[in-house]
Amino acid sequence: MTRSMRELYPEIEPVNTFHLDTGSVHSIYVEEAGNRAGIPVVFLHGGPGSGCNPNHRRYFDPERYHIIIFDQRGCNRSTPQGEVQENTTALILQDMESIRHHLNIDKWLLFGGSWGATLALLYAETHPDRVSGMVLRGAFLARQRDLDWFIRDGVNRFLPDEWIKLVEVVPEDKRQDLIAAFHEIMHGSDDPDRQKAARAWSSWCTRVVTWNLTAVQDTPSGENDSAAETRDNDQKTINEVRIETHYALNRYFIRENQILDDIGKLPEVPVHLVHGRQDITCLPQASWQLHQEIPASTLEILSGTGHLAGENAMINALVRATDKMAGKLA
Repeated sequence: MTRSMRELYPEIEPVNTFHLDTGSVHSIYVEEAGNRAGIPVVFLHGGPGSGCNPNHRRYFDPERYHIIIFDQRGCNRSTPQGEVQENTTALILQDMESIRHHLNIDKWLLFGGSWGATLALLYAETHPDRVSGMVLRGAFLARQRDLDWFIRDGVNRFLPDEWIKLVEVVPEDKRQDLIAAFHEIMHGSDDPDRQKAARAWSSWCTRVVTWNLTAVQDTPSGENDSAAETRDNDQKTINEVRIETHYALNRYFIRENQILDDIGKLPEVPVHLVHGRQDITCLPQASWQLHQEIPASTLEILSGTGHLAGENAMINALVRATDKMAGKLA
């Protein structure tokens, strides 16, 4: 008997929003949705540098879950946008603890994809007694080999025509280290160069994460935008790429292979891993390695599916996973 495909839960509004004072230049946007008496779950967005959106509330049954969503330092509705001062992985984990304390939560389910999965694993290794379970999509282990695959020698072999558009933005004498080159541009003072580099980096990332989607089409830049909207979009992209290159240059502020080296620190809680077989952003091997190292984990590898959380098969798998996790944690 074929199981019906699950869709996102209906749209809901937050029941509470606030900005968390970190005691630094950063103010963190936080929202609560769903049932405040339900199972606490924290949504960890990808990036680094992106942010959350209303659809992220919809992976969880709002009657059973107390849904906590926040934009990481410098991201989206957190302020100041694009700020890299006092912006490290350890400080994001510290922000998570501050949010948990503020909301008087004992333990919560960690839900994250890509960089969000990285944060979930690092948090669980650091605060194992505060984790009730994990649902992880398209895991990124933040090792040198993972970074090299994305921006040095790996995925460029799938998209050579798109790769050259990225490389051409950088002076020839700096192309041996694209991360350092883009970081220098993004954190420099030349606005036209920064804008051009941000667009190139963002376009490359988009091509990689959507390469398996045949319906993706080119949209002429600014075709239907006002001048003000175009400026806003450009600044948003610059902010995102500033943070992404900041983390990449600093190797995500963790030791090489730290997640797998410290895997024994994970709590004995339910862990469900989901990965698209056609994911060329974060390779399925990462989730397979985690599955081998976490004895009680379950792993779904989805055929015909890539990296994005919004692909139909991925939505189906993630909603089923949170529903099943709710049954275990109730």
